[in-house]
Amino acid sequence: MRTFRNAGKYLFCILLAMWTATSSAEPNRKPFVIPELKSWTGAEGMFTPSGRIAVKGDKEMTRIADAFAQDYHALTGKTLKVVKGSGKAGDFVLVKKNDKTLGEEGYRMDIGEKAVITAATAKGVYWGTRTLLQLSEQHASQAIPKGRAVDVPEYSLRGFMIDCGRKYIPISYIRNLVKIMSYYKMNTLQLHLNDNSFPQFYSDWSKVQAAFRLQSDTYPGLTAKDGSYTKQEFIDMQILAEHNYVEVIPEIDVPAHSLAFTHYKPEIGSKEYGMDHLDLFNPETYKFLDGLFAEYLGGNNPVFRGKRVHIGTDEYSNAKKEVVEKFREFTDRYIRLVEGYGKQAVCWGALTHAAGDTPVKSDNVIMSCWYNGYADPVEMKKQGYKLISIPDGLVYIVPAAGYYYDYLNCQYLYENWTPATIGNRTFDEQDPAILGGMFAVWNDHSGNGISVKDIHHRAYPAIQTLAVKCWSGRNTTVPYEEFNTRRLLLSEAPGVNELGTYGPDKKEVLACAEVSPGMDMPCKEIGYNYSVSFTIDAKNEAKGTELFRSSNAVFYLSDPRNGQLGFARDGYLNTFNYRLPEGRKVTITIQGDNRKTELFVDGKKIQSLEPLTLYAVHESDKVDFFYGVEHPQKPELYNPRARMNYQRTLVFPLEKAGDFKSTVTDLKVYNYFKL
Repeated sequence: MRTFRNAGKYLFCILLAMWTATSSAEPNRKPFVIPELKSWTGAEGMFTPSGRIAVKGDKEMTRIADAFAQDYHALTGKTLKVVKGSGKAGDFVLVKKNDKTLGEEGYRMDIGEKAVITAATAKGVYWGTRTLLQLSEQHASQAIPKGRAVDVPEYSLRGFMIDCGRKYIPISYIRNLVKIMSYYKMNTLQLHLNDNSFPQFYSDWSKVQAAFRLQSDTYPGLTAKDGSYTKQEFIDMQILAEHNYVEVIPEIDVPAHSLAFTHYKPEIGSKEYGMDHLDLFNPETYKFLDGLFAEYLGGNNPVFRGKRVHIGTDEYSNAKKEVVEKFREFTDRYIRLVEGYGKQAVCWGALTHAAGDTPVKSDNVIMSCWYNGYADPVEMKKQGYKLISIPDGLVYIVPAAGYYYDYLNCQYLYENWTPATIGNRTFDEQDPAILGGMFAVWNDHSGNGISVKDIHHRAYPAIQTLAVKCWSGRNTTVPYEEFNTRRLLLSEAPGVNELGTYGPDKKEVLACAEVSPGMDMPCKEIGYNYSVSFTIDAKNEAKGTELFRSSNAVFYLSDPRNGQLGFARDGYLNTFNYRLPEGRKVTITIQGDNRKTELFVDGKKIQSLEPLTLYAVHESDKVDFFYGVEHPQKPELYNPRARMNYQRTLVFPLEKAGDFKSTVTDLKVYNYFKL
C-alpha cells in the first residue's frame, strides 16, 4: 500500500513538473540579426535542421539553395543537401511565390516543423537565407528559434562608396567586401575609380598623386602604375556581386577630381582653376571623355555591367557665370551619354552650387546628396531627381585626416539617423524621392600609411550600422549597447575574416612549439588588438629575411633596407630601431592595435610605432613619404599648415613562415595584449 502511495506521489510530481514547464514556457523573443527583423511573432521551442534544403523553382532558385548550402558549411562546418520539393520536418525550404506585399526584396520566414523562406522574388529569398545563416551561426547546435517574421526593407538602396582612386584597393578585398555587404543585406557598392590627393604638399600639379584604376586600351598609359584592375577581373567581380545581389555602381569622376586624366593629357586641364579641373571650353576634353566612357559602356559585353553609372560632377569652380553654365551643359551631356548606352545616370549633387539657366536633365536621374550647400535636397526633389542620402557631416570617413570622421559615430546614427535626414533637412520616412542611404570612405591623404585593413576596421561597424538604418529604419527595438555587443558575435560573412578576429572567448589563438622555415600556419593573420610572442636564437640573417607573410603583409626578421625588425604592407615599409642580437636568445613580443605597433624584447618595451606627423615639403626636398621615414627631416615648407598623420599599424601576418636561419620557438598568438 505504501509502495502504491509513493508511486502515486511520484507520478503526481512528474505531472506537476510537466504542467509547470508547459505553463511557464514562453514564446521565443525576437532573435538578434543584422539588420533587425521588421516584425516577429515568437513560437515555443527550437527548430533542429535535418541536413536538407528543399527548393522548388527555376535555375536561380537552385543556385540560391546551393549558395546557402556552401555558406552554411563555411559558417558551421555542417553539410546541407539540396533536394527538390516542398520539404519535410527539419528541412530548410525556399519558396518563390507571388506576394505584392513583400515587394522586390522582402520575405516571410516561418520557422516551425520546417524553416520556410517565402518571397516574391529570388532576391527576397536570398535575403531570407542570410537571416537563416545569421541565426544558425549564433547557436553551437545550429538549432534556431521557432517563430514567424515578415521582413521588408524601408529603403531600396543601402550602400557604401569606397575611394579607390586615391588609394588602390585590391580586387581581392572588393570581392570580400561584396560578400560582407551581402551578408548584411547592403545592396549597393559604389567604386570611385579616379581621383587625386590634395595638392597642399606640392606646388607643382605634376607631383600630386592621381590615379585611374581601370585597364584602358583606348588610352594606353592612362591606367595607374601603383595598382589597377584588368577589365576581366572587374567584370568577374561584378558577376560575383550579382550573385550576391549587390549592385556595383562604377564612378568616373569628372570634370573636377580629374588630375589622372590631365596627367595623361595635359592640354585638357584647366589653366585657370587647377589641373584637377578639366577645361570645359576645350573640344578635346569631350573627345577624350566620350572615348573613355565608350570603352567601358560600349559593345556586347560592356565592362560596366550594372544598370547604373556614376559620372561624378562635384566641386567644380562656380567663380564665373559662363563657367557655371558650361558645367551644367557638361553635366547634362554626360547624363544623356550614359543613358544612350542603356544605363541610368548617377551624379553628385552640385546644382545649387552651380545654379544657372542651362537645363540639366532630372527625369530618371539619381543624385548623391552629400552637402546641402552644393545641392539643396528639397530643391533637387522639386526638380525631379531621385536622391541618395549621403550627408558628409554624418557618414563621411576620411581615415586619420583630422576632419570628418575617422570612425563614424555609429551610436548616434543607430539611435537618431535614417536616410530621411540629409544634412539639416529631414523628409518623411519612405519619401518616394529618397531611394536610400550610403556612407563613404574617402582616402584624401595619399601616402598616409593607412592600410586596406585600417580602412576595413573603420568600414565594418559602419556597414553593420547602416544596414540596420536603411533596412529597419526607425523600427528598431534593440538598444545600441546590446547591438554593439552582439554584432561582434556575428561573422563578417561566410568564409570571410578581414579583421583577423577569432571571437571574444578565444584568448589564445595559436601556440606552436617550434616554427620551421617555410612552414604553413593554421591561421592567416591576427587582427587588432593582439600579442604575438616568440623566442628566437638569432643567427646572422640577410636583409629581406622574413619571419612570416600573408597575402596582405610581411614581418621581417631583417628588413630589406637596414636589417632591422620591421614589416611591410600596402607598399609601406616600417622598421623598429632594433636588430636581432646574433648568437643570443631573446623573446620578442609584438603588440598591435588600430593606432600603433609596439616591440618588446624580454618583456621590456623597445619602441612604439605610433602615428607620425609629416609636414608638407618643397618639391626640391628629398623626403620619402611612401615608406614612412622614422624621423623626417625638417623640410622647407611649401604650405606650413599642411600636415599628414602617417599611420604605422599592422594586422600581423601568420600564413607562411619565411626562409630564416635562426631558431624560432614557443610561438604564442593572443587575441588581446599579453606580456
